[in-house]
Amino acid sequence: MDSRSGAPTRRQLLSAIAKVGGTAALYQAMTTLGHAAETQFHGPPNLQGARSGAKVIVLGAGLAGMLAAFELRKAGYEVQVLEFQNRAGGRNWSLRGGDTYTELGGATQKVGFAQGNYLNPGPWRIPHHHRTLLHYCKQFGVALEPFIQFNHSGWVHSSQAFGGKPVRFNAAAADFEGNIAELLAKSVNAKALDDTVTQEDRDRLLEALKGWGMLDKDYKYSASLRASSHRGFERPGGGGVDGAPIPSKDLYSLHDVLDPQVWTSMAFFMGSEMQTTMFQPVGGMDMIGKAFAKQVDGLITYNAKVSKIAQDDKGVVVSWTDTVTGKAADAKADYCVCTIPLGILGQMDLAVTDEMMAAIKAVPYSGQVKIGLEMKRRFWEEDDFIYGGHSFTDQEIGLISYPNNNMFGNGPAVLLGAFARDLGAFRLAGMTPEQRIEVALQQGSVLHPGSYRKEFASGASVAWSRVPWTLGCCARWNEETRKEHYQTLVAMDRRIVLAGEHASYVGCWMEGALLSSIDAITRLHKRALEA
Repeated sequence: MDSRSGAPTRRQLLSAIAKVGGTAALYQAMTTLGHAAETQFHGPPNLQGARSGAKVIVLGAGLAGMLAAFELRKAGYEVQVLEFQNRAGGRNWSLRGGDTYTELGGATQKVGFAQGNYLNPGPWRIPHHHRTLLHYCKQFGVALEPFIQFNHSGWVHSSQAFGGKPVRFNAAAADFEGNIAELLAKSVNAKALDDTVTQEDRDRLLEALKGWGMLDKDYKYSASLRASSHRGFERPGGGGVDGAPIPSKDLYSLHDVLDPQVWTSMAFFMGSEMQTTMFQPVGGMDMIGKAFAKQVDGLITYNAKVSKIAQDDKGVVVSWTDTVTGKAADAKADYCVCTIPLGILGQMDLAVTDEMMAAIKAVPYSGQVKIGLEMKRRFWEEDDFIYGGHSFTDQEIGLISYPNNNMFGNGPAVLLGAFARDLGAFRLAGMTPEQRIEVALQQGSVLHPGSYRKEFASGASVAWSRVPWTLGCCARWNEETRKEHYQTLVAMDRRIVLAGEHASYVGCWMEGALLSSIDAITRLHKRALEA
């Protein structure tokens, strides 16, 4: 608290927003306060003049690592990429039928999805202003399709409102807006805002409130055809003798629509990263990783477990072991671009300054949990008329997201049965994969009673705190750690430079990983030219 004004500090404000609204609300608030921004892509990096024979070793074949390898090789550098897994893409990942995944603790899942179905455990949507990613998707031939982010027909569920029953988003949002508009109109008419608005603006405000909030001539929000045109009808208009619409009769109370689940669900779509239009790759998110991998074909050594990164004034030596054969080797280069997640990197034998190591260890990672549920039919479309978008709940699963591909199709489809964060993710991560599926079915049945269990076919889950190669989903900077450590983390430490979403202000997004990669290799190239 600011002792002089009594107002909350910026840190307290951001903490409160994060607790109530989650990551999306926090990011939007940080953007407003100057801690995050629209992405800054000005085209591919200019790396002209590379010295012949100069070598760079890239650690990690996620998007940041592969972009670095692609642009550096194009510029004339000799490049080698070491990747711990047996595939490229990193967190750009899709689980498909027949895949096997083992998490920390030893629990192994054999994915049983039908052919063509998948779960994207990591990234699953691309905002329209993530220009770096869209640029390279186009350049590398990745087909994209719309991702329906905002669906008025989805459900909003709070155990503390509406009798604990899910309600349609459009009805809850309309009644929130209508009630707020009526309250504000009363304040205007009571001259409570005369010190703030002119007479002209007062009249314009009242007119705006009437139109925005669907108020009647007396500036009241009440059941009517006008209100129903916003929130939905008891019976929509039709044709013929019985074609007249019937307005919805029972509006939700002010108490119910002020429940945080309502307004945080509305605010979710106001964050700059969460606005329409969004996209997804046709066929699964891993299509991006596969396309990037084709561009650096022959440069990646898979199953390479890095244990030590040494450097001196002459170059870098990376010690690694082949996890299949057990053979140990050293890779030598002039420079190193390291994209290893910080939680893993901080446990290695790493020759960097104390300040850099402190920065690496200062940033915790979030532990989201995603659960994919394959259903025998698309009941959300056929029974509830929901096509894409999300339903929100205050239960541990957080939300249900409906697939944007193969709409109106027959046969099985996979919906995202949980995107759990914070405490909900902590609890789910402590369960077995089978227990997580059971929780997702229990809680999802609140929103889709009668269909969820009946139509369930198979499921898969990923608890990111148990993912062996990241130990978390994405970096969680706060205001203090950014101020103290960010510039150290992104600076070149002699011949080593870090890249990845953790080295950006667009954390938790592929765009941040790519932007950090471009920045890292640009500075590496400048250092190499100076040398």
